[in-house]
Amino acid sequence: MKKQRIYIDTSVFGGYFDAEFEQYTRPLFNRIEKGEFIVLFSPITQDELENAPTQVKNLVINIKLSQTEFLETTEETVELATEYIAEKVVGETSFVDCLHIALATINRADLLVSWNFKHIVNIERIRGYNAINIKNGYQQLEIRSPRDLMNYGNEA
Repeated sequence: MKKQRIYIDTSVFGGYFDAEFEQYTRPLFNRIEKGEFIVLFSPITQDELENAPTQVKNLVINIKLSQTEFLETTEETVELATEYIAEKVVGETSFVDCLHIALATINRADLLVSWNFKHIVNIERIRGYNAINIKNGYQQLEIRSPRDLMNYGNEA
């Protein structure tokens, strides 16, 4: 079975150490450690993590290179992110969030994982992002929180 390629935004790395989010974030990282996913990293994520606490940086560093794929921010990415803003999916202050969405979309991520419920994991925003994606010939992007990725086993 092909491994899913997941784009993880910065909030998820911080969620690993946050009392409110750790119960759902840590199992996701356990699954990453077991090799269940390929993690997509972008320059945007790297920039945002530059000032993160050491423990968050160490979490990132400990993901095996064989389980990662590095993306590049291109003119196409910036144009798509700009269109999300122009179409008022989110406001101008959310441009970085739009870059995350555009990077995941253009690079055909299986899903984007985030704890950002205001600008990313929000049904109205997801519909807006995907309407623009479809209009531009891209596939829809699955956007979920780590809670949605819990592996509950095979119990009925």
